[in-house]
Amino acid sequence: SCKGSPSARRAGSGSCFRQVGSYIQLCSLFSLSASLPGGPVSSPGSVPASVPVQMPKPSRVQQALAGMTSILLSAIGLPVCLSRAPQPASPPASCLASKSHSSVKRLRKMPMKGGTPKPEPEQVIKKYTEELKAAPDEDCIICMEKLAVVSGYSDVTDSKTIGPVAVGRLTKCSHAFHLLCLLAMYCNGNKDGSLQCPSCKTIYGEKTGTQPRGKMEVFKFQVSLPGHEDCGTILIVYNIPHGIQGPEHPNPGKPFTARGFPRQCYLPDNAQGRKVLELLKVAWKRRLIFTVGTSSTTGETDTVVWNEIH
Repeated sequence: SCKGSPSARRAGSGSCFRQVGSYIQLCSLFSLSASLPGGPVSSPGSVPASVPVQMPKPSRVQQALAGMTSILLSAIGLPVCLSRAPQPASPPASCLASKSHSSVKRLRKMPMKGGTPKPEPEQVIKKYTEELKAAPDEDCIICMEKLAVVSGYSDVTDSKTIGPVAVGRLTKCSHAFHLLCLLAMYCNGNKDGSLQCPSCKTIYGEKTGTQPRGKMEVFKFQVSLPGHEDCGTILIVYNIPHGIQGPEHPNPGKPFTARGFPRQCYLPDNAQGRKVLELLKVAWKRRLIFTVGTSSTTGETDTVVWNEIH
């Protein structure tokens, strides 16, 4: 109803009539849609299909308008079902993945292995050596002194459990050294709990390196490498950003550069290539593929360079 003065009632009634006229038009549209091929079809004597009136937001004004619409639609014989607008569903996880070419298969990233408590240096030396009662008549290739005399590192390496004349033999390769020389060599390295024979390079324990933090990504695609036309290709992408050197690097606290990243490597996607890939994954976790040092090509210092494995 429209209340107020006669002029206000006339103006208000015009507004009300316009609103009612718009709803009548809306009803006509619903009635027309019921008669169209794609709309709801009612057979004689059957109950007409209900017309849903969606309410995007539960405001009072829209609820009142929806109520008026339902009354008008009911007047022409169309049942009305009031409902709220459906909320957008979250996209499936498959739709969240980044788009890539159909021939490329992306594998998971390989994070680097986290730090673990490191054993005491003396414990590492005793774990992988056997102390000899009598020193053999040969030189220690670390200090270049006779094994029968005092270690050449006795003046710079102090230990409460290893004496300056103690001699030991590595358990696997049987090479003999001053135990104090082995201790000095270990303390000058990464101190990761592993030991490597300076003579034959036999590794004792799990060796880790000083590779800065980064990511290793693996892709597979159906393009053959020269000489391997019978299989696809494995692409390895290494990426290491610029950063600050840690205590295991040559100049702790100083910035280091990372030139030429990301770097790509390729393997044939066959049994041999997949075996090499698994070994490279282990090397990446153990921080062995890169290190911080001096570039052999440009001479730049404090930069990321290839390590022993590449």
